[in-house]
Amino acid sequence: MPLGEHLRELRNRLIKAVGAILLVTVVAALFYKQLIGFLIDPLPGCAPDRLAHENDAGRCGVISLNGLLSPFTLALKVSITAGIVAASPVWLYQLWAFVAPGLHRNEKKYTLVFLGAGIPLFLSGAAVAYGSLPTTTRVLISFTPDNATNLLPVDDFLDLATRMVVVFGLSFELPVLLVLLNLGGVISARRMAGWWRGMLMGIAVFAAVATPSTDPLSMLLLGAPISLLYLAACAISWCNDRRRERTDGAEPDGIPQDMEASPMDLTPAPVDPPDSIAISRP
Repeated sequence: MPLGEHLRELRNRLIKAVGAILLVTVVAALFYKQLIGFLIDPLPGCAPDRLAHENDAGRCGVISLNGLLSPFTLALKVSITAGIVAASPVWLYQLWAFVAPGLHRNEKKYTLVFLGAGIPLFLSGAAVAYGSLPTTTRVLISFTPDNATNLLPVDDFLDLATRMVVVFGLSFELPVLLVLLNLGGVISARRMAGWWRGMLMGIAVFAAVATPSTDPLSMLLLGAPISLLYLAACAISWCNDRRRERTDGAEPDGIPQDMEASPMDLTPAPVDPPDSIAISRP
């Protein structure tokens, strides 16, 4: 297609993606109190009418909002975040539909694998992050001095929760990246498995840095699933390498037919004899 057609298609895809996000955001705004309650549920909150430092679950703090516009800003932020997350299948499909016509057959297959496995893994990482928030908040609030009351601004907690959800979700994408590199022929399963010592050490260090609390449980909640997913990626890559070895003779050099260069006719063609040039003498 000409450039103008590409730009018009991009505009239509963006309109559909943004429209889906806005529609879900409006629906989420109708239930923003329930969404905020769900997000701040891991916070160990004390009753605001008393300055108690502990409740039945241990240390606690007073959940607060700073400023007159904070409730409205919080509702807007939560609604937009919910709209982006809930409408992700729509805008991811629009992105895929715009890019897909320019991809080869095997590239389309790889990107479908990425979308099909990447979204559930990201949501799984987000669920693990949310599940670890109660432990994280209890450990962090335990550092409060005995003669002080901890005020827990909801904005600060949502920023912390968002960072944890993004970090956990992206870290769960590691096996998808490794498998895609293996499917593309960049790394082999043998080389990937040879990195196991460095990978496990790197995962442990990353889990210790990414989790804000100092307890080993939060680190284990992040490090253990990533390690298992890394081993699963090695197993899938090993199966793919075995399949590639069996089918290596079916296609030259393992290159799919739709990615081979078009045949060129290199047969020499006869050259026409030179034309005579008349030279005038003075």
